[in-house]
Amino acid sequence: MSRLFAGTPFDIPPSCERCGKTESECECTEEQKAAAEAERQRLADRLPPEKQTARVTVQKRKGGRQATVVEGLTAKANDLPDLLAKLQSVCGTGGTVKTKDDVIELQGDHREKVAGELANLGFKVKS
Repeated sequence: MSRLFAGTPFDIPPSCERCGKTESECECTEEQKAAAEAERQRLADRLPPEKQTARVTVQKRKGGRQATVVEGLTAKANDLPDLLAKLQSVCGTGGTVKTKDDVIELQGDHREKVAGELANLGFKVKS
């Protein structure tokens, strides 16, 4: 008897978290189990927007161009490419995600539109 309640009515055999079958009946490979665990951990690391503060600024670039920069949102807690796509559609402009610095950049001065959209999504915004 290896489990605490083995042989009693309270005995619940361990089950696979991916397929739900008992471990003796589970046919999941180790790669599938590892991928499921990685996805579960990624979702657990997400923070709700209400607990995050985004800082929206406009930076001047060479040639007199401007870029709207969103800082303070980490890639671990957010899906930055998805957020970039939403902001690009609202502003009607191009942009990029700099994953090394956890920064979203949009072409042009769109501070008000970006701040408004982030507030609509539930983020706290500082300009």
